[in-house]
Amino acid sequence: MTYEAFDEGRARVTSALTEVAQLAGRVGAKSLGERIGRGVIGKLAEGRFHLVVVGEFNHGKSSFVNALLGASVLPIGVTPTTAVIHHVVHAPEPVAKIVRKDGAEPLDVADIKRLSAAEGATGEGIEYVELGWPSRLLEDRIVLVDTPGVNDLALQRADVTYRYIPQSDAVLFLLDGGQLLKDSERAFLQERILAKERDKVIFVVTKADLWSPDERAEAMAYVRQKLEVLVPSPTLFAVSAEQALAGHREQSGIAALEAHLRAYLPRERGRIVLDHAIGEGLAVASMLRHGVEARRAALKMSRDELDRRIELVSREADVTASTISARRAQIREEVAAIKAWAQRDLEVFVDDVVRELPAVVERSSSADLKLHLAAFLEAAFREWAQAESREISEALEGLAERTVTLVKGDTDASAARLSGALELTPPKLEVDTFAWDVGIFAVLTVGIGALFTNVLLGGILTVAAPLLALYLRGRVEAETKRRALELGPEALRSAAAQVAPKLDELISDFARQLDEWVVVTGSALYREMLEVLRAARAERAEGEAAAREAAAGLDARTTELDAATSALSSLRASLWVDRGEAASERPTSMR
Repeated sequence: MTYEAFDEGRARVTSALTEVAQLAGRVGAKSLGERIGRGVIGKLAEGRFHLVVVGEFNHGKSSFVNALLGASVLPIGVTPTTAVIHHVVHAPEPVAKIVRKDGAEPLDVADIKRLSAAEGATGEGIEYVELGWPSRLLEDRIVLVDTPGVNDLALQRADVTYRYIPQSDAVLFLLDGGQLLKDSERAFLQERILAKERDKVIFVVTKADLWSPDERAEAMAYVRQKLEVLVPSPTLFAVSAEQALAGHREQSGIAALEAHLRAYLPRERGRIVLDHAIGEGLAVASMLRHGVEARRAALKMSRDELDRRIELVSREADVTASTISARRAQIREEVAAIKAWAQRDLEVFVDDVVRELPAVVERSSSADLKLHLAAFLEAAFREWAQAESREISEALEGLAERTVTLVKGDTDASAARLSGALELTPPKLEVDTFAWDVGIFAVLTVGIGALFTNVLLGGILTVAAPLLALYLRGRVEAETKRRALELGPEALRSAAAQVAPKLDELISDFARQLDEWVVVTGSALYREMLEVLRAARAERAEGEAAAREAAAGLDARTTELDAATSALSSLRASLWVDRGEAASERPTSMR
C-alpha cells in the first residue's frame, strides 16, 4: 500500500462510514451517527504519521532533517542542554510557533535558531517548536520530530524516550559514520528501544560522504553485522546530508530512504488505522440493525402501548444509571488507594536515598562527586520510577480490565431486560473499545499497562531530571563533600515535590478516561434505543399514513445497511490482500 493507495483507501472507508452515519440519522439513532461522524471519521481525517529522529549529540540529526526537507532550516551545533524538540509539519509557506503546556504563540521562522541556542530554553515551559515547511515528504501527513542529542544516550530526554518513541510510527536511529555503533548506542537500543519498538526502527548511518565507495561497502557490512546481533534483518541506510543539501539527493542516499518511508508507513501503519475504522463502522451497522428492528416493532404498536414501552425503557435506564454510579464510585475508591501508596512509595524512596548518601559521599573522591553525583541521583530516580511506573500501571490496567468485564456484564443484563420490554432479540453491544480510546497504536503493540508505563515514566522523569541537573551540575565545587551532602537531599526532595502532583495528575488522567468510558458505554444502549422509539412515536403522532410510510422506508434502510456492511467488509478484506492474510488470521486486537 502506497501513500496514494492509503489516501484512496481512506477516502473509500470515509465514504462507507459516512453512509453508515447518515443511515443512523435516517433510522433515528442520532448518537450512533455522531459516534461515527465525530469519532471515527474525525480520527481518520486527523491521522498523521510521526517520524522520530534519535541519536547521540553531534551525530548530525538536525543536518539530516534539513536534508530531508531540502533546505538548511533547523539550527545546527546547539548544545544538548539548550536544544529544543522540533516538530516539522507541512505548510504552503514557512511558519513557526512555540507550543507550551498552556497554549501556543507565533514565532518568526528566522528566530528558530536563536531560540534553540538560547541558554535555558528548555526551562521556559516550552514543549516543542512547530515548524511548517513546504516539503513533498511532509505532504504525505508526516510529522518529523527532531530530538535534542545528548553525549550519552542513557541520559536521553525522558519525553523523547518514553513519550515520542512509543507513540511514533517509525524511529530513525542515527549512527555516526565516523564512529560506528558505540557501546552507549548498543545499550540504549537494547534497554530503551528494541525491547518494544523493534519493528519500527530504521537505522541511518550519517556522514557517508566520509567514505570512498570501497570503504562504504566495508563499513555498512560491519554495521549490519553488529546490528544483527541486536535485531534480525535490520533496515539500514547510509546517507550524506551534505551531498543532499548540495542537490545530489540520489547520490546522498536520501532518495532511497524517502522511497522506503513512503512504502513502509502506509503499508504497515496505515492499514491498522483503516482496519480499526472499518471495525467501528461494522459494529455500528450491527447496532443499527437492532434499531431498525425496534423501530419496525414500535410502528406496529398503538400510541398508548408505545408510550408505555418508552416509559418502561426510561425506568430501566434509571436503574442502569444507578449501576453506572456504583461503577464510577468503585473507580474513584481504587484510584484513591493507588495514589496513596504511590505517594508513600515516593516518600520512602527519597528517605532511603538520603540515608544512603553520606556513605556514598564518604567513599567517593571530590572529583568523582563533581563528575558523577548528578548521574548517580538521576539513575537512582530513574530506577525507582521504572519500577513504580510498572507497579502503578499494572494496578490501573487491572482496574480497567475489571471495569470492562463488569460493564460487559451490565450491558448484557440491560440488553436482556430491554429485549423483554420490547419483545426483540437482545442487541449485542460492543463494549471493549477502551483500548482504542487510550491509544490504538501503543495498545496494539504493548497493551494498556505498558502504554501507561511509558506515559507515567515519561511524566516523572521529565519533571525530575531537570531539577536534579539544576541543583547538582556545576554546583558541587569547593568543599565538594559538604556541598554534596547539602545539595543531594535538597535536589531529591525538590524533584519529589514536583513528581508528587505529577503522579496524581497522570493517574487521574487515566482514571478520567476510564470513568468517561463507563458513562458513555453504560448509557449507550438505552440512549440509542430511546432515540429510535421516540422517533417512531413522533411519526405515529403525524398519523397512520406517516407511520405506514415510515414502515415502508425501514425496508429500504435494511437494504442500505446490507450494502454498507458488504462495502465495509470488502474494504477490510482488501487491506490484507498483499500480505495474504484473511480477516480471521489477523491478531484479535486488530479486528
